Amino acid sequence: MPLNRRKFLKKSAVTGAGVALAGAAAAPGAEAAVATGRGKPKPKRYSLTVMGTTDLHGHVFNWDYFKDAEYKDAAGNAQGLSRISTLVNAVRKEKGRGNTLLLDAGDTIQGTPLTYYYAKVDPITAKGGPVHPMAQAMNAIGYDAVALGNHEFNYGIETLRKFEQQCRFPLLGANALDAKTLKPAFPPYFMKKFHVKGAPPVKVAVLGLTNPGIAIWDKAYVQGKLVFPGLEEQAAKWVPKLRSMGADVVVVSAHSGSSGTSSYGDQLPYVENSAALVAQQVPGIDAILVGHAHVEIPELKVTNTKSGRTVVLSEPLAYAERLSLFDFELVFDKGRWTVESVAASVRNSNSVADDPRITKLLKDEHDVVVAYVNQVVGTATETLTTVDARYKDAPIIDLINKVQEDVVKAALAGTEYASLPVLSQASPFSRTSEIPAGDVTIRDLSSLYVYDNTLVAKLLTGAQVRAYLEYSAEYFVRTAAGAAVDVEKLTNAGNRPDYNYDYVSGLTYDIDIAQAAGSRIKNLSYNGAALDDARQFVFAVNNYRANGGGAFPHVASAKELWAESTEIRTRIAEWVTAKGSLDPKEFASVDWKLTREGTPVF
Repeated sequence: MPLNRRKFLKKSAVTGAGVALAGAAAAPGAEAAVATGRGKPKPKRYSLTVMGTTDLHGHVFNWDYFKDAEYKDAAGNAQGLSRISTLVNAVRKEKGRGNTLLLDAGDTIQGTPLTYYYAKVDPITAKGGPVHPMAQAMNAIGYDAVALGNHEFNYGIETLRKFEQQCRFPLLGANALDAKTLKPAFPPYFMKKFHVKGAPPVKVAVLGLTNPGIAIWDKAYVQGKLVFPGLEEQAAKWVPKLRSMGADVVVVSAHSGSSGTSSYGDQLPYVENSAALVAQQVPGIDAILVGHAHVEIPELKVTNTKSGRTVVLSEPLAYAERLSLFDFELVFDKGRWTVESVAASVRNSNSVADDPRITKLLKDEHDVVVAYVNQVVGTATETLTTVDARYKDAPIIDLINKVQEDVVKAALAGTEYASLPVLSQASPFSRTSEIPAGDVTIRDLSSLYVYDNTLVAKLLTGAQVRAYLEYSAEYFVRTAAGAAVDVEKLTNAGNRPDYNYDYVSGLTYDIDIAQAAGSRIKNLSYNGAALDDARQFVFAVNNYRANGGGAFPHVASAKELWAESTEIRTRIAEWVTAKGSLDPKEFASVDWKLTREGTPVF
């Protein structure tokens, strides 16, 4: 029977504040091999399969709430836990359920209107509130353990703790520590025994690690409450403990990419994407389920520098588009189990149909959210799109900045900062957002601002704004005057993502892409006059950027004048609802353009 969404789940024993030790799993399909002929007995063997997902971001169904249609992309991918459930069922049938483990590497409760709705509109934290759709789905599928992702903290600790209560599996975070005691605030690990006929059980330990960047990205929620040391140092602390407790297999579920890079520069002494470094530096790990980076890595082998052993990494594609499989072969010799080999691979969600059990379970919640996002809140006089917004000043991004300016001006009215001019930043998050002419719905506006960012007001000088713009302009590939311009190759220099390129409203400026990075901002003016480096401005900025996301200069250390917890997406919907009409004449202006040695590119 589907769960009644108004009934809270009983808190499972494995979600306590301590360490979880699951009951032993029967393993009828993988009995230890014994000798049948003469001579020395053959060594006993056991096969174990660990399955993993990551960065689900609230995707239960293969549905695009922003387009109000089945999800589809050019690569033919399919999304959603209902597809993953079908893949998991097949693996369990193939391997024997008692020989499998199902993990996730984090970023679960944020990312779609479905997750937003049950955090903010009909919140799980309300008295008698609903059970989170992701808890319902993952409980039904039978996840064993899930690592904390950075986006788990986007709605605050209260929402995360309520979600934790509703899950029948532990949320792991060995490096999510109580700020006062420096002890783990969540279970650091999970252990499970797998019984093998004729041999001692196989003990599998799963260590969960999350991202140090949480300290920056969700500073407002975690500062003074939680700290997030580096993955390498915490793995080095915990892996030997797990081995001393008798773990035959150690798997790490890490919400951290494998590239060794960080988006926050030197603001933290810990690496953001350190999964491969963990494999390289910490002996005793057999495999790592990688998350956070949203890339597909079917199998990556890393040699541990201390032991010389190979550690196998795999990262399944985000949004439940892939399922990683780690196939372990173990041998029992000299009184203990050892891992003989590990092979990783991925299975594709587009190869199977939805599991009707999951579809039925979450249909009510899905239907409620579809109705919510299709509410009409205004009308648009013309179609607005982000198609070329990353290299041309587009009215649709101006809309974000206009809303942010208005909200900040209203918030600072009557304060000592009310007379200062307000500038605003916004990024071209999506290349496919469109607000159509005619009726405008919540989903149209939500597709424009896909992140759950909130608004902050900071105090910057003209010189700091100039440096900020120069840093932002590094997004463009240097292109000589007279060279052919290919818009597909014009942006994302140094692999910088679109969300780390900013427009700044309230000023006019040119970006000369023929010049070297650092000297591209030309003709920077405020109110028709050259910008005064000493002049003070109020800067309306999203919390990700305000806390150091993207490592933009000056903004993280600048004085904070005001902040709020209402999402920018909600503010846009409120602004459009109040106006009733969305007319570019009220908010659009061409503030910047790309040039080459003074000549406009477009």
